[in-house]
Amino acid sequence: MGAIHLETPRGTIDGFCEPAFQAVADEFERNFSERGEVGASVCLTLGGKTVVDLWGGMANPEENIPWEKDTLVIVFSCTKGATALCANILVSRGLLELEAPVARYWPEFARNGKENATVHMMLDHSVGVPAWRQPLRPDGHTDWEYMVRTLAEEAPWWEPGTRNGYHMLSFGWTVGELVRRVSGKPLGTFFRDEVTGPLGIEFYIGAPEEVEPRVAPVRNYVAKAGEPMGSFTTALLNDGQSLQALSYLNSGGFNPNSRATHAAEVGGGGGISNARGLAGMYAPLANGGELNGVRLLDPDTLTRMARISVATNQDATLLIPTRFALGFMKSMDNRARPGPDTDSAILSEPAFGHVGAGGSIGFADPECGMSFGYAMNQMGKSILLNERGQALVDAAYRSLGYRTNAGGSWVK
Repeated sequence: MGAIHLETPRGTIDGFCEPAFQAVADEFERNFSERGEVGASVCLTLGGKTVVDLWGGMANPEENIPWEKDTLVIVFSCTKGATALCANILVSRGLLELEAPVARYWPEFARNGKENATVHMMLDHSVGVPAWRQPLRPDGHTDWEYMVRTLAEEAPWWEPGTRNGYHMLSFGWTVGELVRRVSGKPLGTFFRDEVTGPLGIEFYIGAPEEVEPRVAPVRNYVAKAGEPMGSFTTALLNDGQSLQALSYLNSGGFNPNSRATHAAEVGGGGGISNARGLAGMYAPLANGGELNGVRLLDPDTLTRMARISVATNQDATLLIPTRFALGFMKSMDNRARPGPDTDSAILSEPAFGHVGAGGSIGFADPECGMSFGYAMNQMGKSILLNERGQALVDAAYRSLGYRTNAGGSWVK
């Protein structure tokens, strides 16, 4: 086992990295020395065994607080993978049916044009409620009942199932309320009882007060003068009533650095974890649904939930091509597109997971038995991965003998 201790311009990197994955450690160091990383962690497992576990830099440079082994950070939409996993666990147990109408489990949702919505539409971003049209109250995101009630009242932006558009925050309540109604437990409690507790990992949907001192504040990306804007940002800035603006800005007071947000159960983007927690959650999913005697899913459910469910040339929300499984992102390659809309997240074709705003990611790759996590506090400009996260993913695949991603996904 190769112990790592490196000095960088942003602080030290510590942890371990097996020699076969030295390329990951090298790219992690380059993130700090060349790519503007401030504080971060990266973790890989292979066959359920941890082969890379690195952390470094500064959790809070202004207060001279280093990023430690147990530092946590908000992982934004990586939380969607956790929420989707909870729903798919209920599918695996026969308690939630993918093709059943949502009305069977949540009758209040099935109105105002959503009567024919199904469970799988909730999971694959095609159900049609990616944003609220009416302004949410400033503390709304901390009140579960308020958020699901207003979501149930919302008319869809399109006929459910006819197209897909990324449900930026609403996913946490569309899918999370199904979990709550079927299991009888709040989303965060179900996730703790059925996933993080049995696996022994730190990943919170609703973080307790005692972990707050370990949560690194996130740092917003600041665009450079003259930097071209993508279609999503352009729509957001030019039309305050656009789907893009409402999905991002009408959030009920979501603040990634507030204790109130960390404590709330925001299943679409409020999870608190680190790379070890992300990789740990996906490790069973990379190995048949079971790890160290903890079975989360049966193999058939695992296969079904990892398949592409929707793909489009223009996501109604993000305005770029996207591909989704049942609650998870698949490899997305937009590098060759003209203009600034080149946001990508390139994995292997069997892999599935989720990115978070600013560039974090967690995923499973059942083809090679790998799980991967990367979390950081300095946000990047991309909707999907930026060069820091993608460089780490690329190094992981190269270390496993994968040859190229020129075709849009990593292949051997």
